[in-house]
Amino acid sequence: MNQTTEWLKVESIELEAQGVAHNAEGKVVFIDGALPGEIVKAQISRRKNNWEQGQLTEIKKESSLRVTPGCPHFGLHAGACGGCKMQHLQAGAQVAVKQRVVEDQLWHLGKVKAEVLLRPIEGPTWGYRYRARFSVRYVQKKGVVLIGFHERKSRYVADMQVCKVVPKVVSDLLMPMRELIMAMAERDRLPQIELAMGDEVIALVLRHLNPLPDGDIALLREFAAKHGVQWWLQPKGPDTVKLLDEGGPQLAYRLPEFGVTMPFKPTDFTQVNPHINATLVGRALRLLAVEPDDRVIDWFCGLGNFTLPLATKAREVLGIEGSETLVQRSRENAALNGLAHKASFVARNLFEMTPELLALDGAADRWLIDPPREGAFALAKAVADIAQDPSLAPGWMAPKRIVYVSCNPATLARDAGLLVNVAGYRCTAASAVNMFPHTAHVESIAVFDRGASE
Repeated sequence: MNQTTEWLKVESIELEAQGVAHNAEGKVVFIDGALPGEIVKAQISRRKNNWEQGQLTEIKKESSLRVTPGCPHFGLHAGACGGCKMQHLQAGAQVAVKQRVVEDQLWHLGKVKAEVLLRPIEGPTWGYRYRARFSVRYVQKKGVVLIGFHERKSRYVADMQVCKVVPKVVSDLLMPMRELIMAMAERDRLPQIELAMGDEVIALVLRHLNPLPDGDIALLREFAAKHGVQWWLQPKGPDTVKLLDEGGPQLAYRLPEFGVTMPFKPTDFTQVNPHINATLVGRALRLLAVEPDDRVIDWFCGLGNFTLPLATKAREVLGIEGSETLVQRSRENAALNGLAHKASFVARNLFEMTPELLALDGAADRWLIDPPREGAFALAKAVADIAQDPSLAPGWMAPKRIVYVSCNPATLARDAGLLVNVAGYRCTAASAVNMFPHTAHVESIAVFDRGASE
């Protein structure tokens, strides 16, 4: 590692929250911890032909957007938690960075420019995280148990005593959970605790590699009674998760704007940030502008997070999801909310979509697409293929409007390129969604309309 002798002027910040500068030779230097506008020195740890990478060591001129991190475990020091990357940057500036990422990725990867950039969706910046996967490690040499996220650029578990991005009630459980695991006979065979919070329940999923003896079960029950949590046990994969003791309130969240309640299992996919999710669902439905006579398809529908609110507005909604288990759960949720007559669900492999399979589910006036990080390439390509050759799906009509909710701006841009440059859509609006404040994770929403502008 080499300390730079020259002062570097930081020009911008990239997606992983590294400052970007150029040295005297014109080579790009990525600097962990540096912010745009700052003049800094760095410790260089990696050198390549076209770029170098290092860590901030000294600041000559500080950015006005630099703030004191809210968590004692954040930073560049040894043992720092790797869960957050942007706590040193003012919260509003974090959102501006993410908005620029969405804009840049759409243009550079998809050659698409949104006609309107909507105001980003933002919410609470602390205590927002209702889902988390904490690693658990019994460190025999030190005689301690660690529970938390991994250290920066390391496989070691950070020595976390608090966590400011989860609700305070959960942060306050970290040290008691360490004491609990330390007291258990199976403490060295318990690799993970997963958090899943509903409106009324704190669920903790304990992954255990061996069957738990009666003494350990008794300790879990005692902890649950004392701290008001609900334990679930996971001996193997996610499908093996089982509630330790039946009874008590159900794990669920509500979408009050639509009068919908969504029960879920703690290993189901639900959005990490319930405040942003409720706002996102509302905006998506307003952007989709569903009419009472519309038929809507919700692709990658999961448990029905968008499908059931859509069913309160449309004539008919079809939710399509890759997992037969999730489809069944979606049907149960539709029935629970009195929407089974308007919402139906089918299982399809959405990563192997073709024009023929697309036609099988019929035409719809509007689509909502909410894929995982891999995006919806096969779906977008099928639409583009039909636009190029309508004989692939005779009589099928493309939706007049698509709202695409993305958790990866790169795959959104790729799919947008197909929809706009091949299938004849316009990207009429887009914005960032700050689902994960203080992290480099960028979510977004984009609107695609078919035909010429009105």
